[in-house]
Amino acid sequence: MTFLRRPRIDRALGRSILIPVALALAVSSSFNFSPGHAAQSVPIDGSVLPFPAEPMKGMAQPRIQDSTMQWPSPPQRLPANAPNILIVLLDDVGFDISGPFGGEVNTPTLSKLAGEGISFTGFNTTSICSPTRAALLTGRNHTRVGSGTIAERAVAFDGYTGIIPKTAATVPEVLKNYGYHTSAFGKWHNTPAIETTSIGPKDHWPNAYGFEYFYGFLGGETSQWEPRLTENYDAVEPPHDDPEYHLTNDLVDKALKWLDDYRAFDPDKPFLMYWAPGGVHGPHQVFPEWADKYKGKFDSGWDAYRERTYKRQLAMGVIPEGTKLTERDPTMASWDSIPQAQRPFQERLMEIFAGFVEHTDTQVGRLIDGMESRGLRDNTLIFYIFGDNGSSAEGQQGSISELLAQNNIANTVEQQIEALDKLGGLDALGTGKTDNIYHAGWAWAGGTPFKGTKLMGSYFGGTRNAMVVSWPGHIKHDGKFRQQFHHLVDIAPTLYDVLKIRAPQVVNGYDQLPIDGTSLAYTFDDASALPQKHEQFFDNNGSRGIYVDSWFADVPGPFIPWDTPGSAKRLANWDSAADEWELYDLKSDFSQARDLAAKEPEKLDVLKKRFLEVAGENKDFPIGAGNWLRLHPEDRIKSSYNTWTFGQTTRRMPEFAAPGVGRESTKVRIDTEIGDNANGVVYAVGGAGGGLCVYFMDGRLVYEYNMMIIENYQAETARIPAGKHAIEIATTIPKPAGPADVIIKVDGKEAAKLTVARTVAAAFTATESFDVGVDLGSPVSQAYFDKRPFEFNGKINQIKVELVN
Repeated sequence: MTFLRRPRIDRALGRSILIPVALALAVSSSFNFSPGHAAQSVPIDGSVLPFPAEPMKGMAQPRIQDSTMQWPSPPQRLPANAPNILIVLLDDVGFDISGPFGGEVNTPTLSKLAGEGISFTGFNTTSICSPTRAALLTGRNHTRVGSGTIAERAVAFDGYTGIIPKTAATVPEVLKNYGYHTSAFGKWHNTPAIETTSIGPKDHWPNAYGFEYFYGFLGGETSQWEPRLTENYDAVEPPHDDPEYHLTNDLVDKALKWLDDYRAFDPDKPFLMYWAPGGVHGPHQVFPEWADKYKGKFDSGWDAYRERTYKRQLAMGVIPEGTKLTERDPTMASWDSIPQAQRPFQERLMEIFAGFVEHTDTQVGRLIDGMESRGLRDNTLIFYIFGDNGSSAEGQQGSISELLAQNNIANTVEQQIEALDKLGGLDALGTGKTDNIYHAGWAWAGGTPFKGTKLMGSYFGGTRNAMVVSWPGHIKHDGKFRQQFHHLVDIAPTLYDVLKIRAPQVVNGYDQLPIDGTSLAYTFDDASALPQKHEQFFDNNGSRGIYVDSWFADVPGPFIPWDTPGSAKRLANWDSAADEWELYDLKSDFSQARDLAAKEPEKLDVLKKRFLEVAGENKDFPIGAGNWLRLHPEDRIKSSYNTWTFGQTTRRMPEFAAPGVGRESTKVRIDTEIGDNANGVVYAVGGAGGGLCVYFMDGRLVYEYNMMIIENYQAETARIPAGKHAIEIATTIPKPAGPADVIIKVDGKEAAKLTVARTVAAAFTATESFDVGVDLGSPVSQAYFDKRPFEFNGKINQIKVELVN
């Protein structure tokens, strides 16, 4: 079913007074859903949420003796036995990674669910994190709801603000009004990057979008060992130096605890749980025993992996007979071109990724097993979406610090291996000392048989993800893949379809945007059902396309995910109006291998025109706005302040909201009192993958610039005697990514200076913070790695930071 926009509600007296709608009528005592057949009717209007309060049943008279008191019966707005709902969304996993879809990574939970439910091979995402999540949660196209790019790259165009508007109520907001309890665990990534401080505003946090409980991280990625966690509206810290701690395990533990509270306090209502771990987004971090399971399994390289997977997919029926294996892009390295000396590095990176995938999937199994042991599994509808986009090529040539690419910092593999050797060699990969991510070749292999990777809206290597749906007693396993073309925006209307409720017209006084999705429930009991979705548009960084009734027209775009330096040159002269389009007939070309643009010019013209119409309707203009900050890094979203005053308890100030120390010209004045042997962090921003810190070590003040691990710059003063001191650190950076001249003065006298050859233009990390008196989370410096968080043993009366023009 496709949900359309309904007329605006009447207004009266010049105020937003909503006219009450009919209340729900009683429903029958059983709920039997059979897609494609008549289902029990639930005559609830639901066009305006929240529902009006039930009137009191008693009678109020002047005298209490003449009054009667009776509470109204709780309204029954859902069918009896309405299902619990679990949505699992993994991160950065390509189409063919998992065993059930032809890959070579063991995924016991996905395999089990695929054997019980149904598998989708025509399911699509937006090709990037925040947009995918916004589309999933709202049922609207990503740009329509302000999420054309990730929250950290938001810019001032309507489709790219990074803010889901209140005119696009989320699934949890709607279902909560119908009686569901709602919770979210893991990655959020739909809050503006400068709105994640403890002081707020918090009206774009998960709890403000319908989730009654949230535990996870607000940004795009975090350390699996020392994650930057938030519980509801408060920052929380993980256990310190617990050798058994891993974020994915923690997310399962918290989800099961929430289910225990649910069973104890209000078990008669159904629940919606959105479980979206950091796995397996970079940094790829997992216990070594999980990575060791895959030792030697990828020694033949990514080209050979694709060949093996392709043959297996054909044999399994994952891809239709006649599907062609697409060729490697000329700009991507072949495995044969990788020097022998570098191969152990590249192989270990893939082993860690594979172990991380299996570990994450196993934790999903622990969550589902926990539901089963609590008697909740049988009536739980599960959507297991194996990736929010294709596999990530952001590791470029293989990286020990994944934000190197996002900052467009030139480097070589030899330079990375040399830096890694200082940290312990290959054994340091996957630990808290690195933010490693594999070579782009592995990401390309993870999208077999398709072209492209994450960040490409034009090719299915960026948008096609495996999905399994399971609902015991309602969905029967028939061994057939669902190949119908569908998209994340279709999940919300599917849930509304299953529950026989309507997408509301007004929520909390806000007229609602139209739902863009189409229910896919018609496929639940019929693998060969004719497709009911007829159109879908895509755009990410100008890599764009449109699907219309099995035809797909696209433009690869100016940005090459595996070649950031090359993309910078392409972007400088890019004009979207001059792009060359491609055309594919998906009925006979599952993998976009045969471009028909030259043979079908009229068809292509129709689709190109339709793309512009749909893009305009969905606030997608200007096309390629996600590239704005690559062209104008000075416009990066940041605090509006140019001076700050901090105390010793300033903690967890997200980097995007913090002063631009290490990125911009600044003057930092520190009023401190120290003892005879001062030790500890004065202030720090970033983490092990890159950052800046100022700390005392045995009475000496140290300034350290961790240039994304590959370079390290330090200046150290002589021992500073006990007592009160005024410290000034003046940094001059003439342009983004330019060199930094740093001068340190103690009590007005120059004590040390250094030059940092190059600096970070965008950000050291995605979720690490600016901290005073301590370095929380992943430590910036290896000098105090074993002493973290290395709390300062002196007194900081005040730190003043000033941006210097």
